[in-house]
Amino acid sequence: MCFFLRMKQHLKTLLLYLLITILSSIQSASAIDFVFNGFKPSDMSAYGDANIESGILSLTLDAISFSDGRALHPSKIVTKAPNSSQILPFSTSFIFAMAPYRDRLPGHGIVFLFVPHTGIYRGSSSSQNLGFFNFTNNGNPDNHVFGVEFDVFKNQEFNDINNNHVGIDVNSLESVFAHEAGYWPDMYNKYNDNGSLNEEPFETLKLNNGKNYQVWIDYADFHINVTMAPVGMKRPKQPLLDFLLNLSQVFKDEMYVGFTASTGSLAQGHKILAWSFSNSNFSISDALITHGLPSFELPKDPVYRSKGFIVGMTISLFFLVMVTSVASLFLIKRNRRIKREKECTEDWELEYWPHRITYQEIDAATKGFADDNVIGVGGNGKVYKGVLTGGSEVAVKRISHENSEEGRQFLTEISSLGRLKHRNLVALRGWCKKGGGSLILVYDYMENGSLDKKLFECDKGNMLSFEDRIKILKDVALGVLYLHEGWEAKVLHRDIKASNVLLDKEMHARIGDFGLARMHDHGQVANETRVVGTVGYLAPEFAKTGRASTQTDVFSYGVLILEVMCGRRPIEEGKPPLVDWLWELMKRGELSNAFDNQLRSNQGFNEEEALRVLQLGMICASLDPKARPTTRQVVKFFERNSEVDESEAEDMDFYLLESMRPNTILSNYCSSRHISWTNSLVEGR
Repeated sequence: MCFFLRMKQHLKTLLLYLLITILSSIQSASAIDFVFNGFKPSDMSAYGDANIESGILSLTLDAISFSDGRALHPSKIVTKAPNSSQILPFSTSFIFAMAPYRDRLPGHGIVFLFVPHTGIYRGSSSSQNLGFFNFTNNGNPDNHVFGVEFDVFKNQEFNDINNNHVGIDVNSLESVFAHEAGYWPDMYNKYNDNGSLNEEPFETLKLNNGKNYQVWIDYADFHINVTMAPVGMKRPKQPLLDFLLNLSQVFKDEMYVGFTASTGSLAQGHKILAWSFSNSNFSISDALITHGLPSFELPKDPVYRSKGFIVGMTISLFFLVMVTSVASLFLIKRNRRIKREKECTEDWELEYWPHRITYQEIDAATKGFADDNVIGVGGNGKVYKGVLTGGSEVAVKRISHENSEEGRQFLTEISSLGRLKHRNLVALRGWCKKGGGSLILVYDYMENGSLDKKLFECDKGNMLSFEDRIKILKDVALGVLYLHEGWEAKVLHRDIKASNVLLDKEMHARIGDFGLARMHDHGQVANETRVVGTVGYLAPEFAKTGRASTQTDVFSYGVLILEVMCGRRPIEEGKPPLVDWLWELMKRGELSNAFDNQLRSNQGFNEEEALRVLQLGMICASLDPKARPTTRQVVKFFERNSEVDESEAEDMDFYLLESMRPNTILSNYCSSRHISWTNSLVEGR
């Protein structure tokens, strides 16, 4: 009997051991722990501009505008319990620094993120999008993306609280929770003598001063908390952010984890120095090395000591009178100069514009506005190439500044447009006003010049390929979409054409020359009735009424598509207008004969795709404004043809797909009772 009891006890012990072993194996299969005190290339998968050098993970290129990079752990992380929607807890800590550059406004920020895919996620954009999303996919619940952002730019589009904050992002750059960056110091005396709670002082941490900061992020039981402090400091007891957050619908069973960052016209370095992660050990952050790390703070300016001490008691009264007289004369002249400068500076200059650049610096950059540095001549004046101190290349536009009411309105519009920030707009870097005679604008220099020159003045060795043309058209569409929908006000460019599309060193297209642009609040209609723009790009209703709209910009963009694909300007002497010519080819079923001969000879030419783009240009340039697509629909078209998968392609607006059919385009033209309105404009009828 005792023998059987002992056997039974042994069996129970064995079964318990097997159960513990099975549970441990399940946990160990999903458990992951790693600590990186400095990085090796094999530690991270880098995308975009991210790179590892000397053990430091840099997410963006130093001092480069519009740079974005992403770095992810090479292996996916199991985020859910097997056959369950329960999110596994995780704990991570990292040390980062945002390195400022002297005389450069800082931007934009770093995001710690979970994503379901590798690479730069579905065409994510730089600048204020942080390399995290782009304008079209921001806020999409199908993103399945979670992030904690460290942002140094206050973007009204995303309802940012300020320009130095930490936010929790779920499928969008509009944070669900946010707080100014900093920490609450641990309090030894929690209560006052009278028994009431002490008010805990908050210590603000400036994110972009080059200092190293440590961050702790923990998630468990539908609870997220984020804590930060200067590196080397003990983790504060009270988190910066502490909220309930259900990620079960956001996380997939397995996710990639890592970092993303970007710059725009604003630029700074984005550095990750160390990183730990675990979904089984919440004390793993203690393994990070917090001493002996490099510093990215700018050296302080030298302090100069005054030598103006008066020594001795033997100075004569005459000398004191002379010194007083000279000082008084200097102060009088200084006050007069300040008064003249204040009279010359208007309120809009101080409120809206990028930083002011001295005339002496611009004069030196352009070598005294030498004729050899002229790179273009516009309606408002000449454009010069310049090189600022430090080697930055810029384009300098000199505009006559008249005192008329029309001139003042123009300057006010330009001052507001100086706040626009987008990868596909030419960035306004600064300005200068010399006396009352002229206004000088300083833009980023575009190494590849204008699209017009690339299309019509380049030799065969430098001609634009089919892929280049499609990419340029998509870039312009994204820029126009930002103007129409992406800013605090609706902006109508009113002069979209090939010569106003500029190409940077990497052939990214940017819209420039906002001299004719106007803006008004969303939901309102422009009230100006004056025809401006370029013949051949003007929509018929605009030429008739002088009232611009987003659809008149779409028409101009449509003509640009036709110009790029056909290699013909809208108006050429001795030839029918481009739109009329294409209309006749379509009626004869010969639209494929319209393509640029240089385009046809390109190895990457896809005639079927080129026809679809040409048809898109035709419906954009429809005579009936109601038949034209919106800019958002145009962007969807290009993303359907490039980076969007098939399931998203099926969701593209049915209206746009139907409008792409040749018969539909023909019926739209016929219903508009097409006449050669372009000829009427040219001949003055």
